[in-house]
Amino acid sequence: MSKPVKPEAIGAFLLGGMALLIMALLTFGGGEFFKSKIHWVVYFDSSLNGLNVGAPVKVQGVQVGIVKEIELQLDDNMQKLMKPVVIEVDPTRLVSTKGGPIDISGLSPSDRDKHFKTLLDSGLRARLEVQSILTGLLYVNLDFNRDQPARLTGLSYKGLPEVPSVPPTVDEVLATLEEVMRKIGNLPIEGVVEDLAAILKDVHALVGSEEAKRSQQALSQSLESAQLLLSRLEKTLPDLITHLDATVREVNLHARPVLDSTQATLENSRIAAGNIADVTEANSELSSSVKEVNRAAASLRELLDSLQRHPESLLFGKPD
Repeated sequence: MSKPVKPEAIGAFLLGGMALLIMALLTFGGGEFFKSKIHWVVYFDSSLNGLNVGAPVKVQGVQVGIVKEIELQLDDNMQKLMKPVVIEVDPTRLVSTKGGPIDISGLSPSDRDKHFKTLLDSGLRARLEVQSILTGLLYVNLDFNRDQPARLTGLSYKGLPEVPSVPPTVDEVLATLEEVMRKIGNLPIEGVVEDLAAILKDVHALVGSEEAKRSQQALSQSLESAQLLLSRLEKTLPDLITHLDATVREVNLHARPVLDSTQATLENSRIAAGNIADVTEANSELSSSVKEVNRAAASLRELLDSLQRHPESLLFGKPD
């Protein structure tokens, strides 16, 4: 006959099992069981393909939590499908300005609501970001951005506070690309290509025509003739300049005495004309003739002065 089990032994066994369970939780769970977590809900308009339960929740690249739930929710009119995403944030990952972890375990529900409203007013927003382009996995990024308006759905999911979402960076890039492609698609590309092909065809025909070939030959001959002429000028021009300079000097040497003599003769003629004018004041016709002679002598004197300054003008004409 078996011995009856003592109640004291059963109690000791249960207490020992509970102690082992607590020790296991502390050892392998790192104390997670006793930590107070924050749970928020976010509604994303874009596709959640690539976002999985357990995906990281980060603040500017630092992980502060995980994605706990991803659900589908219909509105009251059964016409619109919503996608609530529950995120779990560990407040101990945030350190206060005093250096200690933020503890919300002792806060009342009303105080928690006040703190959450302060975060929203400060610009707390949630956005889907890509973990890896190769895998396509997503994560939830929390950041403060007051430039993005707080758009709340007004829905309720398990009574959790709602964090406003903003369009993902990927969606913004895709929207920009779609807009660019739409504008490119509206361009008359076919007409431009046809016009360009016609222009290239005309250019090809013009370049290959007999007239173009003859023009090229004529241009080549003209360039050869011009090059030959320049070569000849390069050889003869120094001798021509030397000969011309000697000629100008010789003309200057022989012309200057003649010009001086003519200048003296004109001066004597001017004096004589003055004397004649005194005698012929009574005769108006003779006086007019004498005046004409004086004017002619003056013009001739100016010409001689110019020739004295520039005797080479006899060969090259009046200088500018």
